[in-house]
Amino acid sequence: MDVVAPIPQSAGQATLGEVIAEAQWMLEQAGIESSRQEAFWIMEHALRLSAHHVVADRDRLLSHAELLVARGLVERRVGREPLQYILGTQEFCGLEFDVNPAVLIPRPETELLLEYVAQRIPAERQATIVDACTGSGCIAVALARLRPRAWVIATDLSSPSLAVARQNATRHEVGERITWLEGDLLRPLAQQDMEGRIDVIVSNPPYIAEADWGTLQPEVRLFEPRGALVAGPQGTELHERLLQEAGRYLSPGGALIMEIGAGQACAMRRIVDQIPGYRFHRLVYDAAGLERVVIVERVGT
Repeated sequence: MDVVAPIPQSAGQATLGEVIAEAQWMLEQAGIESSRQEAFWIMEHALRLSAHHVVADRDRLLSHAELLVARGLVERRVGREPLQYILGTQEFCGLEFDVNPAVLIPRPETELLLEYVAQRIPAERQATIVDACTGSGCIAVALARLRPRAWVIATDLSSPSLAVARQNATRHEVGERITWLEGDLLRPLAQQDMEGRIDVIVSNPPYIAEADWGTLQPEVRLFEPRGALVAGPQGTELHERLLQEAGRYLSPGGALIMEIGAGQACAMRRIVDQIPGYRFHRLVYDAAGLERVVIVERVGT
């Protein structure tokens, strides 16, 4: 059930410790598993305190303004808004990224994409890498930091998403090394004279099947952008389109590296077999043992 009881608004004053205890209890009632830790993080953010001071200042009376801010943020989390949207950031590959409801929240398992791109592109090599469906820009920015000699091109259909991505690139001082293109998948490359010149295309495209949408956690279903998650009836529609479009741009031996959902590997093998010019190179499992990344290579000379 998505609706839960509101935070009780005490008439008088409250100490920081009392508000933390109140927040923890309400988060528990809302079904938040890490309620204690999240209560502390919310207080750190709401009151702009370090973790040390949240503990040391537990007996401090909060002002009326502080109570309003703190309880307001807790109410948002009780409503199952993702903590990352409330705090405004998410860590990815050791970097902090700005996030808001315009973009998908970066997931730890997506870091596997970076690992396998880096394996194909040595640090000293000049290369051209495309990040399709860039969203927050986490992949493009992390790659630009990881491979300083590479030219990164990032595409996204959403203008608000690209605004967040550009902001993250500026934050991590790689904005000048990333070209941002607005458009659907690889279509923006058509005007860039990139045929046969791209070394790696990497993507975390939407891969949830429409029928599975209703089964997702409230944090995902109610708050994250549906267009960044749902691909269509099968869940592999965007992967198939990427394969159809990528052959024009990949250099011989170049790779298309994509994140997939659990249980989609067999379908991906069938799709690769049906599209000429590719070979299925590798399937990668994540730390939970789930199918997570497929690597497909362009064949030919």
